[in-house]
Order: sequence, then C-alpha cells, then structure tokens
Amino acid sequence: MNMKKTLGMSAYILFLLLPIYWLVIMSFKSNQEILGGLSFWPEHFTFANYSTIFSDASWYMGYVNSIYYVSLNMVITLAVALPAAYAFSRFRFIGDKHLFFWLLTNRMAPPAVFLLPFFQLYSSVGLFDTHIAVALAHCLFNVPLAVWILEGFMSGVPREIDETAYIDGYSFPRFFAKIFIPLIRSGIGVTAFFCFMFSWVELLLARTLTSVDAKPIAAVMTRTVSASGIDWGVLAAAGVLTILPGVLVIWFVRNHVAKGFALGRV
Repeated sequence: MNMKKTLGMSAYILFLLLPIYWLVIMSFKSNQEILGGLSFWPEHFTFANYSTIFSDASWYMGYVNSIYYVSLNMVITLAVALPAAYAFSRFRFIGDKHLFFWLLTNRMAPPAVFLLPFFQLYSSVGLFDTHIAVALAHCLFNVPLAVWILEGFMSGVPREIDETAYIDGYSFPRFFAKIFIPLIRSGIGVTAFFCFMFSWVELLLARTLTSVDAKPIAAVMTRTVSASGIDWGVLAAAGVLTILPGVLVIWFVRNHVAKGFALGRV
C-alpha cells in the first residue's frame, strides 16, 4: 500500500512539474530549435533569451512596474484591512454581519465587471497608466479577502489582552503596534501572500488601466507577436522570471500559510 501511495504521489508531482520543466528548457533554446522539433534538453544551450529581457527596457521595466504596483497594493491593503478586521473582531454594531458579507461579495465579482468604471474614472482624474491606479483597482478585491483572513486570526486573540494593555496605560496605537500586531504576524503573512498572488497574476485590469509607463510584465508577455512571428524562447524566459517572485514569496511565508490552513481560516 505504501509503495502504491509513493508511486501515485511521484506520478502526480511529475505531472505537475512537467510544464514548468518544459518552460525552463524552452527558455534556454533558440526559437529555431523550439520550432524545429521535440527535444527534452537544449541541443545548443543559450542565454540569449534572458539577455534580451535584461537588456531591453520594454521587458525588464515590465517586471519593475509589476513589483512596484503589487508592493503598493499590499501596503495599502494591509493599512486598510488591519483596523477594519480589528473592528469586526472586537465590536458588535448594527449590520456588522451584513457589512462583512457585503465585503466578501465584492471579492466574488469578476474583474471585468469593474473594468469600464475604473477605466472611465481613472481617465477622468488623470490616473490612467499609473502604478497607483492598478494598486487601487486591486484593492477592491484584496481588501475584502484581507479583512476576512485577518478577522479570523484576530478573533483567536483573547480580549483580555486588550483590557490588560489598557489597564497598563497603553494607548490604542501603541497597543496595536507593539502588542497586537506581533500576535497576528502569521495572519499578516498569509494575507500578504494572497494579496501578492492576486495582484501578480491579474491581467485584465492591469492591462486595461496601463499603456506605457506602468505596463506590467503580464501585459508585455501578451504582446510578443512581431512580423517574424512569436519569439517563443524570449516568452519562455519571461515566464520563468515571472514564476520566480511567487516562488520566493511562498518560500518566505510557507510557515504562515501552513498555520493559516491549520487554523481553518485559509
């Protein structure tokens, strides 16, 4: 039985890793070799595809733009969601459950629903093709998710800690920053992870609300068709470099994500 489980798990992992392996080996092949036939290893190993990305501003600025607005979105989302989640976890007011449910319904809507309003609004106020435009648009989806996750972690912190801190003379900002946030750092790590993943892979809003100055890498990758056709090698190299930030984020927050699953909120 154990042998069957091992073989089954190995086959499953191999099936999952095969597309990633194929993407990696394609990034080290020339376009002619990719189109020439099937091979499981590059016949002529080349770094030309990566050299193109790091030497062409239209490529590497896509990564810079993506990292910029994703980081901005994470900061704004956490700044808004932390006090909101604390209010939901500690206070009871009229309509609190309905408001909490309404926040989650925003997260369930597809980005295409808000595409036209965002485009018209940002064009009118001069925010089109800016990093803050994409960051704020993504907040519409990330803030509800962040509030929901953080509220679950905050509800697990005993209220007696708040009362003891106030008796000891702590002001609310000092208590929140010095005592409460360290207690929910796992929740903050989980929240930052999911906010990063949504903003990093989201394409529709990021592509529509930008044109040149803030164009993300996902939009750049969809515009690789030239007169000579698609440059598959460069596109594969861009795909590998696009996966790396997500892998790094998962590596740093893996323990927090595991704890989130254990607590039942993720």
